[in-house]
Amino acid sequence: MNTIMKVGPKGQVVIPHEFRHALHISPGSRVLFKLKDNKLEIEKPLMDAVSVFRETAKGMGKLKFAPHEAYDEELEERVN
Repeated sequence: MNTIMKVGPKGQVVIPHEFRHALHISPGSRVLFKLKDNKLEIEKPLMDAVSVFRETAKGMGKLKFAPHEAYDEELEERVN
């Protein structure tokens, strides 16, 4: 794939849709810039463990757990 894009006044370039789609890049994704032999390379870095845990933690508030019968029984025993 090859595409020519225009650099904006702030030095920004839009990553074309087909490239974003192919690399699963969405708003908030990180990209790695490398300069090699007078060429600029952009790649999506491997997700590190900290990022995975952060993304997982964001959704934790949405989880709902059904109460378990054994929990209720143990709670009742501890209270009484």
